Amino acid sequence: MLARGIDRSSPVPLYHQLAELLRGAISDGTLPPGSRLENEVALAERLGLSRPTMRQALQELVDKGLLVRRRGVGTQVVHPHVNRSMALTSLHDDLARSGRTPTTEVLDYDVAPAPHELAEALGVAPGTDVVTVRRLRSADGEPLAILTNHIPAATAPNREQLEAEGLYEVMRARGVQFRVARQSVGARLASATEARLLHERPRAALVTMHRTAYDDAGSVIEVGDHVYRASRYAFETTLVDR
Repeated sequence: MLARGIDRSSPVPLYHQLAELLRGAISDGTLPPGSRLENEVALAERLGLSRPTMRQALQELVDKGLLVRRRGVGTQVVHPHVNRSMALTSLHDDLARSGRTPTTEVLDYDVAPAPHELAEALGVAPGTDVVTVRRLRSADGEPLAILTNHIPAATAPNREQLEAEGLYEVMRARGVQFRVARQSVGARLASATEARLLHERPRAALVTMHRTAYDDAGSVIEVGDHVYRASRYAFETTLVDR
């Protein structure tokens, strides 16, 4: 099928034609998430293309976040890119609403007196006990984000709750009323540890998000610093002309 779609008389490079054919097969479900492609040599021979052409086509789709190459596994179709609205919601809830299956691994859960800068950010007295939790959030078994949150110990969920549910879900169930948040989004390169946890290349691009959430009374509920795989994740917002 792929071979029939390649026009060797076209001025469009063969690698780009093949990349577009594969992208279409991924988009229409012919190649569903998790599908494994033939190895590069076999696929090139079957389609009558050179290995450099095949390699370039596959790399184009890897760069677009549609394919992933894993040692010992080969080339696979990845799950769809996560687009998240700029709303006061948790990643866990957003994934569940979009039909994905979120899972959480708590990497660190520490209770310690807040240093001056963190105490100021949380609006508590220096030395107040604060929980700092770092979690690895996955969607359908694929790592997506590393979430670090600082929460006053008096209102923080325990480790077991955070492994089973989303942070905001647990806190709302305990009567915490989220009202508004200040949030900034940026980008940086992954550290070696982050790249390993997120199954990314060393120094891969990450989307960053810093959030401070407040309740009805204007008190700070939590301060979060999160990083997301840029190849799998994006924020969406609506702009209105005033």
